[in-house]
Amino acid sequence: MNASMNYLDGNAAAGELSRIFAADITSAEGKCANCGAKKSFAEAHLYMQCPGLVARCALCGHVLLRFTNVRGRLFLDLRGMTYLSVDAAPLMRGEARSGHAPKE
Repeated sequence: MNASMNYLDGNAAAGELSRIFAADITSAEGKCANCGAKKSFAEAHLYMQCPGLVARCALCGHVLLRFTNVRGRLFLDLRGMTYLSVDAAPLMRGEARSGHAPKE
């Protein structure tokens, strides 16, 4: 990992990842496959200086997620996490992407 590269927090991935996830992925909890840290995805260190985006564990620097668009195909690699847990309650209430209850 290049120490001179600046990173953003995992919240910066929200826009790109909303292309494939209905839920707000930044509020999801994941477990690092390397060190076992359980953290909110928003705490991950996000690198966007490469093609696509790379999220790394805030504690050990292990790659958690890779996401890129190649010729109109989206590629998602989550093997750096043993799990990713998303709160389904907003989805069940129809609040998926906006974070707000549906208007009646």
